[in-house]
Amino acid sequence: MQSFRFIHTGDIHLDSPLKGLARQQGAAAERIRTATRTAFENLIGQAIEDEVDFVVIAGDLYDGDWRDYQTGLFFVKQMGRLAQAKIPVFLLHGNHDAESQITRKLTLPTNVSVFPARKAQTFRLPHLNVALHGQSFRQRDITDNLVPAYPSPIAGCFNIGVLHTGLGGMPGHANYAPCAIEDLTNKGYDYWALAHVHQAAILHERPHVVFCGNLQGRHIRESGPKGASLVTVEDGQVAEISPLHVDCVRWIHLPVPVNECGAVADAVDCVRQAIEEAVERDAQGRLLACRIELTGQTGLHRELLASADHLLAEAKAAALGLGEEVAWIERLVVATASPDTASRKDALGDLQRIIESAGSDAELQARLATDLGDLARKLPHDIRTDADDAVLKAAIDGNIASLIAHGGAYLSARLTAEKV
Repeated sequence: MQSFRFIHTGDIHLDSPLKGLARQQGAAAERIRTATRTAFENLIGQAIEDEVDFVVIAGDLYDGDWRDYQTGLFFVKQMGRLAQAKIPVFLLHGNHDAESQITRKLTLPTNVSVFPARKAQTFRLPHLNVALHGQSFRQRDITDNLVPAYPSPIAGCFNIGVLHTGLGGMPGHANYAPCAIEDLTNKGYDYWALAHVHQAAILHERPHVVFCGNLQGRHIRESGPKGASLVTVEDGQVAEISPLHVDCVRWIHLPVPVNECGAVADAVDCVRQAIEEAVERDAQGRLLACRIELTGQTGLHRELLASADHLLAEAKAAALGLGEEVAWIERLVVATASPDTASRKDALGDLQRIIESAGSDAELQARLATDLGDLARKLPHDIRTDADDAVLKAAIDGNIASLIAHGGAYLSARLTAEKV
């Protein structure tokens, strides 16, 4: 059987709206806004440079319905680049770009084959002895196991199954098109090209069951290198799976211990040093989008909480000091802890004891849960599902004890901190 190489990608989410950028200006913010397009352009360039034999897109090419035709035209242009290089593409639609989600349509170049949503279909590349089997999503919420209805493997071919799936309920992902890994390994295919889960992973070998991960991180929960998989097949067997890191913005969670700091200025120095070291270590020529988290037990806890706006501005200044498109600060979180103050005999100690007792007052918690629950249910769905602010998340989750603790800590800080 002939040797060949192909790219397995998915979860591209072209033109996905990136949260937290509405009021952000400058070159770094603009790069983040266009990151999904740039990453896809990088991938297409890599496919042409590596002269791959074909490309598989396993769902969620788009992030939902197009605001206008520009998203579709951009995709057609990239497919045209592959057509000029005589590289075929096999496209499957997932939950974000299901038939019912995308109301606008454009005719695609002839090198693009789209798996239908009505039933699973097989596409063949006879010169490579490759058969690809797949079924697109008709609507977003596919709750049936699609695998049993996929065609039987074709003898003498390298069989690839293309599937958008939650695979039985992977953490942090809706369980669309659920199936067991045994459903996949017993099907008789040689490679399963999966998408929907945004963390790349090889779940099984011989046959290979692979999540390619998403192409470009879009927020702090999609941190680290992102890209696609380059698969090399020799003599009918997967010989190598190599990551193609084509992301142009890399997200990083950056904890900064400040327990040894004697003043806020010392904490600022620690933040500056942490950003510089992260750029040197992790950026690899990309824009580094950072969430700074101050950690450790320190007597500066209240002062740091009260100085959060100043600290964020200092972090942004440190990032800009490295260059306009080197580092960008998404958020600065003060997650330090203070020495116990409940034993104090002054008003601060009284306040701390009141806060602690409120945290165990069942009647108060029930009242707060009712009032806050009504407010939380009125929030937009994306805010309720994607909240990563500790206080907001506690309110949405109904964790009233945690909410009281966070609010009490901030109140104490505002009452006791020195001006900085």
